[in-house]
Amino acid sequence: MSTIITTSKELPPSYHLPIQTTTRPSQQQISILLDTKCTTSLHYLKQTHALTIRNGLSQDNYIAGSLLKCYTNSNFNSLVSALKVFDQVPQPHPFLWNFLIKGCLQNTQPQKAILFYLQMVSSGSRPNKFTFPPLFKACSVAGVVECEGMQIHGHVVKYGLGGDGHISSSGIQMYASCGCVKEARRMLDDNGEADVVCWNAMIDGYLKCGDIDSARELFEGMMDKNVGTWNAMVSGYARCEKIEVAREIFDLMPRRDDISWSAMIDGYIKGGYFKEALGVFHEMQISGVRPRKFLLSSVLAACANVGALDQGRWIHTYVRKNSMELDPILGTSLVDMYAKCGRLDMAWEVFENMKQKEVYSWNAMIGGLAMHGHAKDAIDMFLKMRRERLDPDGITLVGILNACAHAGLVEKGLQYFITMKRTYGIEPALEHYGCVVDLLGRAGLLTEAEDLIKFMPMQPNAAMWGALLGACRIHGNVEMGERVGKILLDLEPQNSGRYALLSNIYAKAGRWDDVAQIRTLMKGREVKTIPGCSLIDLDGVIHEFVMGDGSHSQMKEIHMMLEEIIERLQSEGYVPNTTQVLFNIDEEEKETALCHHSEKLAIAFAFLKTKPGTIIRIVKNLRVCEDCHTATKLISRVYDREIIVRDRVRYHRFRNGNCSCMDFW
Repeated sequence: MSTIITTSKELPPSYHLPIQTTTRPSQQQISILLDTKCTTSLHYLKQTHALTIRNGLSQDNYIAGSLLKCYTNSNFNSLVSALKVFDQVPQPHPFLWNFLIKGCLQNTQPQKAILFYLQMVSSGSRPNKFTFPPLFKACSVAGVVECEGMQIHGHVVKYGLGGDGHISSSGIQMYASCGCVKEARRMLDDNGEADVVCWNAMIDGYLKCGDIDSARELFEGMMDKNVGTWNAMVSGYARCEKIEVAREIFDLMPRRDDISWSAMIDGYIKGGYFKEALGVFHEMQISGVRPRKFLLSSVLAACANVGALDQGRWIHTYVRKNSMELDPILGTSLVDMYAKCGRLDMAWEVFENMKQKEVYSWNAMIGGLAMHGHAKDAIDMFLKMRRERLDPDGITLVGILNACAHAGLVEKGLQYFITMKRTYGIEPALEHYGCVVDLLGRAGLLTEAEDLIKFMPMQPNAAMWGALLGACRIHGNVEMGERVGKILLDLEPQNSGRYALLSNIYAKAGRWDDVAQIRTLMKGREVKTIPGCSLIDLDGVIHEFVMGDGSHSQMKEIHMMLEEIIERLQSEGYVPNTTQVLFNIDEEEKETALCHHSEKLAIAFAFLKTKPGTIIRIVKNLRVCEDCHTATKLISRVYDREIIVRDRVRYHRFRNGNCSCMDFW
């Protein structure tokens, strides 16, 4: 009866090697093990390594090479073991040196990769065409292009390998990574038979350095463009914020692969064009290209930003139908999407079903609860995270402090802030101080908030002063608001929101001359105002409403419905809060201006397009004004509708005449 060889009697059967002791394992058997089971299991690898030593094969170049490949797997974190394997070979073949150099790079040790190359040359071992590509990458990562990188380039020429396309493209990428585009172009030009990969690398280098004209010139001069070339141009132009040109090139592409679609979608998302990103994703679906997991995470981010719940749910269904693993990145993207689309129940379900959660997964759930005003649930989630022995990071504490701020939990918030260094080892940063300023300001502790700004150990930013100015508006402190407002106008002279907030404080106090001065100042500084914009997702289509914009195809019907709603509200006692209008115009004009705020238009459209009782979900780019907040509460009661509005700061769930924020926002 045969037995199984194992290096540990305590290992479970699943870790036993499938080699019998009746015969001595051959080199071929060990090679097969190294190329199969050992690539994914460190336990198998160590047992097989023991077999090679026992059978005198550890000094064999081929076996040692296979061991090196396995040990340098970054998932194993066993670079030290790889070095021990290498040291056992008396005369390592060049491919062993190559494995070692590449392994150091894979394990984020670029300097070691360069050091081993120097040892390789000193030992008399001749580098080959596989030696230099990872070396160029190591020089780029280590930031030593202008020193070791150029020397290694000289070695390439010395060994007569300058014509190799793979080496040339790697060298071009190395030079371009540090802005040495002249050296990169010289390397391209010196290679008389440069292939399309080299040209692509050069184009990408130009674009990364912002030299759009040179990239376009090279692109147009290429005779043999492939899909990779087009992809580089699309990504590069999007990265340089030339999204219109990126789309133009994308539309001209004769053939697109999944990377092409991803490049265009990512470009739109990074530029803040979330509706357009979802539009391209829809085109991708029609074309029959199957999205990969990493792209789905990007699209979910777009869904989260515009409140596209239907599209987000479709992606979730797609993930389940295709048995995709819900890894921490994709799972967290789903949690974030559902939370930002107003479905905390679905966010919680996804979170609970995630087999592996990282700190950022917990942060997404805590942040979602905080945004919805569920402070107690957010704190409970934080305590559960601690019970599972996960250490919070700075973002976790931002979520907790925001939760306390939106719920008015001043003492609880201050306790977390004061003890965060001692208890969690997290030094309070600018964003944490900003949360506490918001916490104090919302609670009406304006003097305390201002004192914190004055005596904090770092320079306050505009966002912090903005939180205090917002608190001055809420609590009607004109004197402090005027003082803080002037500081903000100096810090951010082109931010229209700061002028609007200060004007609002003046208007509420009836100081119309000061309002006029603010408007004159804005005009003199040519400050462009950001109009209120509300988005609503109906049947997978995003509809956009902007105050003063009548471009929607059904705007006539929307206005008629809105007039009907306002009349109904007025019969229930609604009186427009005209202090929200920043112009010194008559009361009738003020009321008309208020009625055309973007969220009111979105609600009217939803009434036209949905059945009674359907939940209405709206995303707004600015904060909800007091008048719209009051009107929406009344609409929810009069029409028996649940309305969820996500503004720039938080969520408002209107139901039966009340709001989840408890009028505290």
